[in-house]
Amino acid sequence: MQELINRVAAAAGIDEGLATKAVGMILGFLQKEGPQAQVQQMLAALPGAEALIAQGEGEGGGGLMGMVGGLMGGGIMGLGANLMGAGLDMGQISTVGKELMAFGREQAGEDVMGQIVAGTPGLSQFV
Repeated sequence: MQELINRVAAAAGIDEGLATKAVGMILGFLQKEGPQAQVQQMLAALPGAEALIAQGEGEGGGGLMGMVGGLMGGGIMGLGANLMGAGLDMGQISTVGKELMAFGREQAGEDVMGQIVAGTPGLSQFV
């Protein structure tokens, strides 16, 4: 999992702590909103993913954007608002998502990740 965090941090120009938080939040979102069988396959292929999800649970961002994310409830827009509240801009959110999906393809396979993207409402427009 450290390899993924390093890749995300370098690509998005953020520190490892924020990369860890962002990846955990996105994985938690996928666990809740994505197709369960495929998400479980992906998580099994990413050792340490469950620990990142546990760290990210309940971690909306702070401030106004975090409140907006909370008001929006779930879904991809709520995730985006929470990530912005955590300190990411839209470009960084996109970069984190793309790096996570690329890493997932390397570890779990193209088929699994394709089904996750196709089966998660709103995700395809961001990755």
